[in-house]
Amino acid sequence: MTGSDARALAQHLVQRTDDALTALFAARHVSPTASWNDAFDAAESLLDPSSIERTLRGLTSSEISALTDAAPAADDGVRSRLQELALVDEEGVVYDAVSSALAALTTAPMPAVGLDEQEGADAEGLPDDAGAAERAFSSLGSLGDILHAALTHPFGRIGSGTLGAADRRRLIEDGIVDDAAAADELVVIAERTGLLSGQEKTWLVTARGSQWLHTDTIARWTEVAAALVEGLPRGLRRPTGGWLPPAAWARAYPLDALWSERAANLRALLRRWGVLDEADRPASWARDTFVDGASAPFSSATLDELSRLLPSEVDRVYLQNDLTAIAPGPLSPHLDMRLRSMARRESRAQASSYRFTTESIADALTAGESAESLRAFLTELSLTGLPQPLAYEIERTSRTHGMVRVGPDDEGRTRVWSDDEALLRTLAVDQALRPLGLVQDADGLVTRSGADTAFWMIADARYPVVAVDADGQRRRLDRHRLAPTPTEPSPDRDTYAALLARLRAAPTDDADAAWLGRELDHAVKARATIVVAVRMPDGTEREFTIEATGLGGGRLRGLDRTVDVERTLPVSSINGIRPL
Repeated sequence: MTGSDARALAQHLVQRTDDALTALFAARHVSPTASWNDAFDAAESLLDPSSIERTLRGLTSSEISALTDAAPAADDGVRSRLQELALVDEEGVVYDAVSSALAALTTAPMPAVGLDEQEGADAEGLPDDAGAAERAFSSLGSLGDILHAALTHPFGRIGSGTLGAADRRRLIEDGIVDDAAAADELVVIAERTGLLSGQEKTWLVTARGSQWLHTDTIARWTEVAAALVEGLPRGLRRPTGGWLPPAAWARAYPLDALWSERAANLRALLRRWGVLDEADRPASWARDTFVDGASAPFSSATLDELSRLLPSEVDRVYLQNDLTAIAPGPLSPHLDMRLRSMARRESRAQASSYRFTTESIADALTAGESAESLRAFLTELSLTGLPQPLAYEIERTSRTHGMVRVGPDDEGRTRVWSDDEALLRTLAVDQALRPLGLVQDADGLVTRSGADTAFWMIADARYPVVAVDADGQRRRLDRHRLAPTPTEPSPDRDTYAALLARLRAAPTDDADAAWLGRELDHAVKARATIVVAVRMPDGTEREFTIEATGLGGGRLRGLDRTVDVERTLPVSSINGIRPL
């Protein structure tokens, strides 16, 4: 790093707005607690080789080419990006420290992917739309099942941020996914698109994920596909719009040793979701987005091509006397979700099957259904009417369900009561309910635990319980544990507020004098031997070679090595210094 570069960058930093500085600090991963006192500190740190090296590894091939002497003139977008990152000066000239760091990382220029090469890659064969649509359909069903399972039993999350081995194995054994790779990729897709959220050691469904489960198939696919594409790194974008062909992605960040593996993972996710075919060619419904750079990803016209290749959804099932339901095709998502609340899904093929049990019907009643709502829904859903065995099971279960009621009382406690006194006595001595601390009261049992907590503990112990409000009216409870809604992240400007305030407070009236004072201070601390240019009273300039020993009272003290005498030079007369 040369002093002139640091000085020039410092002067430029002073002229930047707070928002521009904030963007720079965030892009260069500057710590908000950096101990900078002025723009010169900032410039020296930004031109430090280690800081530059980290930044260079995140540059695209076209940006790296623009930093090399052999590169053609960079376009305005690339030049602006390099200036924003403080890698070139206002004239587009690369700082010496940047050139040195670049030379240390590579000995040859890294050319950007040419447009001719891109176009050739795009035109290489027609995509396998049928295969891509088949994977899209399979992934849609599997991801829906993953989220549905995570609603009731959140998955484990290990230290590396991936799915726990036990849950991965459970997904395979339950037939939700075919192999471990599918499980891992679908969880990554769900996280990147905001459907799942990693919370310490747990994967939880988000509110967005819960809503996604109730949308139709094409809306589900489009929401995830659009989020995946929009989340691709900027280095994969074409200057003219659209995206580089996937075959060229590995060259997008040539100085990042980990990028090739990351690019391969991105392609795998897009293949899994049916955006790319097995040969990494965009499917027909994704071509406008990838090749033509459509502003709105996946228009309705292109999605019609995907719809035609997906199995048709059904909105009716066959209810059978053996307490099963058979869907003759993929059941519409909102109907599937409702049916799963009262029956256990057994098979996951296109013709799915569901089984009603006493427990599943009781769970539906516990969650707020009634015998009337169950009969009405199933009658409308069925192609074969409501079989007598199922109607009987609903009636029998609902007749005993609700014998135990849980709700708040007037004293802020939770009351548990029933018309069956023997059942209450059983509740009072049940060891599974001991944590509730149930105490006998004139009208039943009371506990200091919350009403929801008491309700779910009693429900888990398989008692016929319902939740009621203060007026005794039945209320619906949703047990699903969703990830907390993330708070809006603090703007980077707030993050760097203290650092910005300190930099703005530094004097900037006389940048030349400030820089000279800084250089003299460094020389004194290092007891460096420097060449000092001094303006003499007659207007001439004379140079002294001295070992700097002190600075104070507006004077520089040092040992003149030429004549071996101590000199004191007024700082106001010094025009400049340079190392010996």
